[in-house]
Amino acid sequence: MVKKRHLSHNAMDKIMREAGAIRVSDDAKAALAEVLELKAVEISTEAKKYAEHAGRKTITEKDIHLANK
Repeated sequence: MVKKRHLSHNAMDKIMREAGAIRVSDDAKAALAEVLELKAVEISTEAKKYAEHAGRKTITEKDIHLANK
């Protein structure tokens, strides 16, 4: 079973080139996407807790920033 990606390889390529990479392998793009998606889930889960604690169902920008600290 293939896991659905949310972040494109093209986006990962742009991020790494912006960081100074000259060439980027497809494996590196896939790895970065996987790591960032896992981190995004962690942050989103924590942000959801902040929203619920505040009595909200909506996650706000502030929740995301707090969760990222």
